Amino acid sequence: MNVGIAANTAQFAVQSIRTWWYHVGKKLYDGAKTLTITADSGGGNGYRVRLWKYEIQKLADEIGMTIKVCHFPAGTSKWNKIEHKLFSFISMNWRGRPLLTYEIIVSLIAGTRNESGLRVDAQLDTTIYETGVEVTDEQWNSIQLQRDAFHGEWNYTITPHGVAYAAAV
Repeated sequence: MNVGIAANTAQFAVQSIRTWWYHVGKKLYDGAKTLTITADSGGGNGYRVRLWKYEIQKLADEIGMTIKVCHFPAGTSKWNKIEHKLFSFISMNWRGRPLLTYEIIVSLIAGTRNESGLRVDAQLDTTIYETGVEVTDEQWNSIQLQRDAFHGEWNYTITPHGVAYAAAV
């Protein structure tokens, strides 16, 4: 889990994915060709956020993988099983403890365990991510985004540059 100290921006959200990929995902899924991400519909990783898609494109280029994004419709992120199962145990772990510093927060999150084998790794991201960053039309047009047939506004694939893709209609 990546704990930030600044605003919930698209850059923070993608940096969290990047950090997970290099510290966990790459080892567990060596040889994978596609990374699938489920995301809320709002905040820094919202389906309408141009910067989110631009940052995902940069990540796809960096790791050389196709990235498929599936957004939960507005008001339904509570159905995200990972969030539901993970955050309930984190909440139980820090229940009744004053969350006075980031170090305490990260320590309590990292100390989260359960009998089924859940072990949470947590780190503090001290980067100050700028809010209000705009994506230019040129940057937007450089994104290799293909919308899925089913709710393409929420479900889409971004391929790394240099990989053939079917342009969105």
